[in-house]
Amino acid sequence: MTEHLLRSGTPVIAVELDPPLVSALQRLAGKHPNLTVVAGDILKTDLAALAGARRMRIYGNLPYYITSPILHHFFQYAEQIDAAHIVIQLEVAARLTARPSTKQYGYLSVATQFYTRPEFALRLPPAAFRPPPEVASALVTLRFPGAASNVSEEERTKFLDFVKMCFGQKRKTLSNNLRPRASAEELRKIVGELKIREDARAEQLTVGQFLGLYRAISSAH
Repeated sequence: MTEHLLRSGTPVIAVELDPPLVSALQRLAGKHPNLTVVAGDILKTDLAALAGARRMRIYGNLPYYITSPILHHFFQYAEQIDAAHIVIQLEVAARLTARPSTKQYGYLSVATQFYTRPEFALRLPPAAFRPPPEVASALVTLRFPGAASNVSEEERTKFLDFVKMCFGQKRKTLSNNLRPRASAEELRKIVGELKIREDARAEQLTVGQFLGLYRAISSAH
C-alpha cells in the first residue's frame, strides 16, 4: 500500500510501531525520497505537526483491537483531514456506517457520523492478508467534514459525552438515561418540541436529532 501511494509523487509519511515493519519502510525510503518514516505509536503521534500546513489524506490497516481509540485520535485533527481510507474488522465497519434503528447502530456510529461521512467501500476476505486473520475485514472511507464542523472544539467533547450517556443503558429509553441531566417534565417537553417519541431509545436517533436534543437540554440548564 505504501509503495502504491509513493508512486503518486506526493509526500507520504508512514507511522509504524512494529520494528521489523519500520526496517522495511526505511529500506523503501532509501528508494523513494518522498517517503518519511516515523517509528512510533499512532496514538501518541501529533498528526498536525507531521503534516505541517498541508491537508491530510490518511490510509491504513488499523490494528483491530484499538480501532476505536485510533479513530478518536484522528477526529482530533478533523479540521485538517480530507479523507481517511481504513481497513478494519468487518463488524466494526458495519457499526461505523450503520443507520439508526439497526442492531449495529451505537455510540461509535454516532461519533463517526458526527465527524465524517462514512462509506462502506469493500469487503475483504481473510485470504486477502498474510497471515490470514480469523475475521473478515472491510475498507471504509471516511470523508471529512461532518456535522462537527459547525460545532466548537469545546462543545464537541461535551456532545460526545452526552451521546455516551444516551447509550448508557441501551434497553432504557432516552428519558430514563437522561434523568441526571433533566427532569422528567423537562425531557417530556423537549422531546415533544423536537418531535421525538417519548419512548424513543438512543439507537433510534440520527446525529442531527442528538445535536438538537443536546442543545435543547444544555440551553435549559
